[in-house]
Amino acid sequence: MPAPLPPALSVSGLTKALPGGRVLFSGLDLIVAPGEIIAIMGESGIGKSTLLNLIAGLDRPDNGSIAIAGDTLAGLSDDAATRLRRDRLGFVFQAFHILPHLTLAQNIALPLVLAHQGAAVALPAAHAMLAKIGLAGRGDDYPAQLSGGELQRIAIARALIHRPALILADEPTGNLDPETAERILALLLAEARSTGAAAVIVTHSDRAAAIADRVLVLTGAGLVPRAT
Repeated sequence: MPAPLPPALSVSGLTKALPGGRVLFSGLDLIVAPGEIIAIMGESGIGKSTLLNLIAGLDRPDNGSIAIAGDTLAGLSDDAATRLRRDRLGFVFQAFHILPHLTLAQNIALPLVLAHQGAAVALPAAHAMLAKIGLAGRGDDYPAQLSGGELQRIAIARALIHRPALILADEPTGNLDPETAERILALLLAEARSTGAAAVIVTHSDRAAAIADRVLVLTGAGLVPRAT
């Protein structure tokens, strides 16, 4: 019998305070199983985006541990942490972080290129992803030619293209009209289910939270199940 898979994400005793001293959360715990989709809600300023940044290793906690698929972030060298983010994480940033000097196809293909897949593989995959997000034929355009909602779609496509083990999404439908939001959420759900990826989605949207297996609310007391 094969050994059971480790959790896609394990957070234990996480504590983080702001530079001024205000504690965002203390002793926070979270386990996300492989293939599980979690939505995290909560009022603005409570620390939802900070929590995602900590999970991604983009910020350091004051205390506690974070493990991605069994690899504890604190025990990794800078190079190993970079490889883990590159290979196992897909991150949809609230500010997009689309590179202005690259075409849309090149932006989407970037995770594949960084994983040493050649242009002959990466660019056709990027064009296929463009079609999935409703931007077929736009691969040679540049980010400056896109609206905020279109840039959001590019960010989501880039996060999914390398089939990460864990998807982290910060308000993935925040700049989208309702029809496009439905399409993108369906894509996010389909990609996660087809690849067995887990996902942690920070959102204010009940529509986005509806695709999750569990909905948690970040409060001063940590993560608690949302009341139904």
